[in-house]
Amino acid sequence: MNLDPFGLLGNLDTNWLLLSLIPSAIGFVLFVYGKKQKMTPHLVAGLLLMLYPMVATTVTSLLVGGVLLGLGLWYAVRQGY
Repeated sequence: MNLDPFGLLGNLDTNWLLLSLIPSAIGFVLFVYGKKQKMTPHLVAGLLLMLYPMVATTVTSLLVGGVLLGLGLWYAVRQGY
């Protein structure tokens, strides 16, 4: 049974989909926290964490992007933003 007769899903890998949900879920929590507490760095980092898995093409880029965004948030909070 062909679940994608028109080829709209392309090359969808379920493992990649589940792996990319981890930073997206963390980003969602950070976004909601930043919005409620009116903390701009958390809000921006959460938004970026939710969106960057859409452009990350490898596991390495997914991990490196998440670590860099996390370090950026940590640095912004340490600087008093």
